[in-house]
Amino acid sequence: MILLLAKIVVVIVALLHVYFLWLEMFAWTTKAKKIFRQFPEDLFEPTKTLAANQGLYNGFLAAGLLWSLLIQDPIWQINVALFFLGCVAVAGIYGALTASKKILMVQGFPALLGIVLFLLHLFL
Repeated sequence: MILLLAKIVVVIVALLHVYFLWLEMFAWTTKAKKIFRQFPEDLFEPTKTLAANQGLYNGFLAAGLLWSLLIQDPIWQINVALFFLGCVAVAGIYGALTASKKILMVQGFPALLGIVLFLLHLFL
């Protein structure tokens, strides 16, 4: 049961990062303005390329998380999931420290929850 919950969290975190990819790569100058209200509106267009690059990295995180679910070996599946969840958690913590505390809740907390669930599965 814990393993299933951990895998559900992986899917949720991956879907969040697919959303971040879309927002930063394809909707930066439209929908992102409504999400990032504290960001000066006149900077969206000049930072479009930077946001797209950031979105691409979010896509890599999503791909790694989804890939982890396809791995047949149970130990490797967990190891790969833990690696990518760890990357997301670090990004969430860094974002909270440097940009907005909200990032910890949106990005960091779900990843940390997934890590805890996988570790519980391994050690219980």
